[in-house]
Amino acid sequence: MVSLTISVTEGFKNRLRDLMWVNWSEVAREEALKKAIFERYVKTGELSDRDWKFCEKIDWHPVDELPLKEEFIRKVEAAKKEKSIRVKSISDIFK
Repeated sequence: MVSLTISVTEGFKNRLRDLMWVNWSEVAREEALKKAIFERYVKTGELSDRDWKFCEKIDWHPVDELPLKEEFIRKVEAAKKEKSIRVKSISDIFK
């Protein structure tokens, strides 16, 4: 297994000490794996079974990292401008 050492500022090091319960090696491993999965997904548009299993485990999907499409942004902006109504209960919606 490879060992990795990184330099951090003294202030950041002190902040990390406040979180001694965090397994920073596992955090780094997951982030590196997410990056690799994301890059493969962008190239192929698919996930392997192994990648899918990992994504399910951490409740993440590479598509979550993709930028929003302009068409979707326009639809959201248009929906914000639409007139809305206030209801006091869910049953008022279906009257």
